[in-house]
Amino acid sequence: MTVLVTGASGLLGGAVARLLAARGEPVRTLQRSPSGVAGVEDVAGSLTDPAAVAAAVDGVSAVVHLAAKVSLAGDPAEFEAVNVGGTRTLLDAAERAGVERFVQVSSPSVAHAGASLFGVGAGVADPAAARGEYARTKAASELAALSRDAGPGRATDGLRVVAVRPHIVWGPGDTQLVERVVDRASSGRLPLLGHGAALIDTTYLDNAADGIVAALDRLADAPEAVRGRAYVLTNGEPRTVADLLGGICRAAGVEPPRWRVPAGLARVAGGAVEAVWRVRPGADEPPMTRFLAEQLSTAHWFDQRATWSDLRWRPAVSIDEGFRRLAAHYGGTAR
Repeated sequence: MTVLVTGASGLLGGAVARLLAARGEPVRTLQRSPSGVAGVEDVAGSLTDPAAVAAAVDGVSAVVHLAAKVSLAGDPAEFEAVNVGGTRTLLDAAERAGVERFVQVSSPSVAHAGASLFGVGAGVADPAAARGEYARTKAASELAALSRDAGPGRATDGLRVVAVRPHIVWGPGDTQLVERVVDRASSGRLPLLGHGAALIDTTYLDNAADGIVAALDRLADAPEAVRGRAYVLTNGEPRTVADLLGGICRAAGVEPPRWRVPAGLARVAGGAVEAVWRVRPGADEPPMTRFLAEQLSTAHWFDQRATWSDLRWRPAVSIDEGFRRLAAHYGGTAR
C-alpha cells in the first residue's frame, strides 16, 4: 500500500521516506524539488496547488505530512498559506481519495507559550499563545488535522489521524541547527544565553524518523490507542544548552561557545531584530529572535511515558552516540 510523504526533500522527510522504502513500502513523495531519495516516486508540486496535491494522494493508503514553511521570520501570509491552507488542502484531498491513515508531523512549539516546561506531556495546540508565525500556523494545522479524525471509539471508517511532535531534530546533514551552530561557533558569533544551564530535550534524526513511522504503524495495528491524539517525541535525555551546543561543536572540531549574553537582553534584542526583519528581511535567518532567545534560555523537556507506551517505540540512538555519528560525518572523533 503506497505511502505519501510530503516534504521528503528536507532532512527529516527524507529520512522517513528512506526508512519506509527500506522496509519495502511503495513510497510517493510531494515537494517542490526532487527528494533525492532512491526508490521512491517523486511528485513535483506545492501544497498550495490543489491539482498537484490531488495527483499526489491518488491511490495512496497513508500520508505522512512533513512539508511546511519553517523559518524564524517571514511573511505571515506565506506561513498561513503553506502551513494552514496547504494542510487543509491535503486533508481534503486525502479524504476524497479514501486515504486511511494520516500522520501530522507537528512541533512542541504549538503548545509552548514561552515559559519553562518541566517534564510535561503534549499539551493542546494553542495558536493564540504560540510564539511566532511558524508555531502559530503549525498549531492551527495540527488542530485542523486532528479534527478530521473519526476519534477513539467512533466509526472505524474514514481518516485516522495522529499528530507527532519531534522536538529539535538534529544529526548529520542538518542545516537548520547543526550547520548554523558550527558556522557561528567557528566565527565566534555563538554565545550562551545566561549560564547555558537550561535543560532541553532534543531528538536524534534516526529516532525521529523511526518514531514517526511507529505512529503510522500504530494507526494500522491499534488505531484506537493513538488516533486523534498528539505525542511529543524526543530522545528522553534532557541536556543543558551548554552541553548540547558543546557536543555539536566538539563533534565538528570547533571550539564551543565561551562568552555569555544575559537572557533578558537577548530576548529584547531578538524582538528588535524581528521588527527590522519585517521591514528589511535578510537573505538568511535572523541571527536572533525573541522565540529563539526563549528556546535557548528556558527549560523545555517532556514526559515520554505516553509516547513510548502508546507508540510501542523507544529511541535507539542515544545523544552521546549521536555526537559520535556527527563527528564521523565531519571526519573526526567526538571529544
